[in-house]
Amino acid sequence: MKLRIKTGDTVRIVAGDHKGTEGKVILVDREKNKAIVEGTNMVSKHEKPSAQNPQGGIVKKEAPIHLSNLSLIDSKSGETTRVGYEVRDGKKVRFSKKSNEVI
Repeated sequence: MKLRIKTGDTVRIVAGDHKGTEGKVILVDREKNKAIVEGTNMVSKHEKPSAQNPQGGIVKKEAPIHLSNLSLIDSKSGETTRVGYEVRDGKKVRFSKKSNEVI
């Protein structure tokens, strides 16, 4: 499967409980086809006391979202767009199918 979303991209969630929320991609897991988006899909995780966290307790953190539920946001128009690949000036680049600009 070709990944069209990379770390650092701004995306909008298009399906699921968090539909419509936007955020920046923190991490992309190529093997599971999932991504972690900053500030979305928050879950509560119970942590035992440790040296780093002596108090322990409940911690809120982002959970992975499947890539099919994410859509890239075009930086120019602010709308979601599909991603295409082509060779421009001897380099393979990603481009926005809506505005035809290099991402």
